Amino acid sequence: MPLSLILASSSPRRKELLTQVGIPFEISVPEVDEHCALPGPDAVRALSRRKAEAAARMNPGRYVLAADTLVCIHGQTLGKPRDPEDAKRMLRLLSGNTHQVYTGVTVISPEGTLLTDVDQSDVTFALMYDRMIEDYVATGEPLDKAGAYGIQGRASLFVSRLEGSYSGVMGLPLALVRQLLDRIGYPLYSV
Repeated sequence: MPLSLILASSSPRRKELLTQVGIPFEISVPEVDEHCALPGPDAVRALSRRKAEAAARMNPGRYVLAADTLVCIHGQTLGKPRDPEDAKRMLRLLSGNTHQVYTGVTVISPEGTLLTDVDQSDVTFALMYDRMIEDYVATGEPLDKAGAYGIQGRASLFVSRLEGSYSGVMGLPLALVRQLLDRIGYPLYSV
């Protein structure tokens, strides 16, 4: 039987990505403080580590994977919107601009080896008119996503350029996950 790892996330997108590449996993979502005043790349690194360490304490002797994603534009960090109005505000900021998506990934081995790194992608949005933003927010899709959009959904219509990892923008950069799991000895190629 393949060795499943602990995914310290309830994100449907992260579950979908791991399932897509055939990595067996179990969900274990620890309660952690997700507030962090650090700049984007440092914040996602710290938050993914915080989640991984908490999940490892709950699941000793297991491989653990945690991630955290933030959207940043002009030095401003955009997490998940508080409500539809906040989502509209975020989308107006992204409209016609290039922003960065940072995803921190942390893995922990059963022996306690911890590795963490950050993936960066640059995403450019086409100009969005107010009606487009309102219609998109009305779908409900942006309300549970960092930066108020999901690249795998309707927001793909607004993305005019992507430099980096598509899966990273979704919330789990698979190339980085592979590198880190390989480095801590997870039997990735026998799953």
